[in-house]
Amino acid sequence: LIQKQPNAFITIGKTLFSLLPTIMLVILFVLIFKMQGLGEKGKVYDSTTQKTKTMKDILSEIIAHKRIEIEQQKQAVSLSQLQEQAAAMMQEAVGTGASGTTPVRSMKRALANSSSGIIAEFKRRSPSKGWIKESAQADLIPPAYETAGASALSILTDEKFFGGTLRDIRTARPLVNIPILRKDFIIDKYQLLQARIVGADAVLLIAACLTPDECHTLTMQAHELGLEVLLEVHSISELSYIYKETDMVGVNNRNLGSFVTNIENSFRIAEELKNAVAEIDFQTPPLLVSESGISHPETIRELRSAGFRGFLMGETFMRTDDPGSTLEELIHGI
Repeated sequence: LIQKQPNAFITIGKTLFSLLPTIMLVILFVLIFKMQGLGEKGKVYDSTTQKTKTMKDILSEIIAHKRIEIEQQKQAVSLSQLQEQAAAMMQEAVGTGASGTTPVRSMKRALANSSSGIIAEFKRRSPSKGWIKESAQADLIPPAYETAGASALSILTDEKFFGGTLRDIRTARPLVNIPILRKDFIIDKYQLLQARIVGADAVLLIAACLTPDECHTLTMQAHELGLEVLLEVHSISELSYIYKETDMVGVNNRNLGSFVTNIENSFRIAEELKNAVAEIDFQTPPLLVSESGISHPETIRELRSAGFRGFLMGETFMRTDDPGSTLEELIHGI
């Protein structure tokens, strides 16, 4: 066949050869696309291990690293030392006429009494998006949030995956008068003590990271330290984590299995959430918070109509040059 039609094969060969640069370029773009974590949904490329990971893998890695991190911190500052520091602070609060176990600044009350309910988040990076604002300063943005009208602050304190530290709360605390939520992967009482000492008013407990019993125990321990708890759920199945001691329940609109953010998750869970709350004998029902994926005033109005009173927002502000001004503009539109 080759001998009979040599010219045809030569032509085909030349054509393929001429297309080779284009083919190589396409392959290169596909590889870059995947390496940046923008390929298959729910996966992130880890440049250090040259592997692609699902969010479930990332969450497991975060918790595993968090356990090691806490043990290392305990070697530097023991649990008993932290307990002594926290006890001294609580005693000092009693000396001023306040109760050591009563939150100095109640996040739940602040959100309930607010016309906007915005929990403005200070976040430098995330596992899925990479750096958002690497040079963000905790002495500038949180005060700007308060001036703009935020009801409360959320400050990421995980360093490896989110670029935050406890120093960020310690820095912001004397500069603002609104409640501060320590947002981290809380799995140990040690972290609750840290939160109390640096000046946080509330902590986040993520149902996906804990068993129901662990969540309840940490909630009670947080209350003993004068900290409120925002319980984060992602699905209807996690509503079983709600106890009569739960202060606030947050619905995360970001799916931990796929990274996809869908605000409909809050609306989907809202009715079941209200039913679950109605079945528990609360002294005061938990306040409902919608987390992630919120960027427009009309969305906040719709969520408020569905029963939510808190709205945790971060990237919408942090990706702009002036997070405080962006927040102020959004509040004016509510």
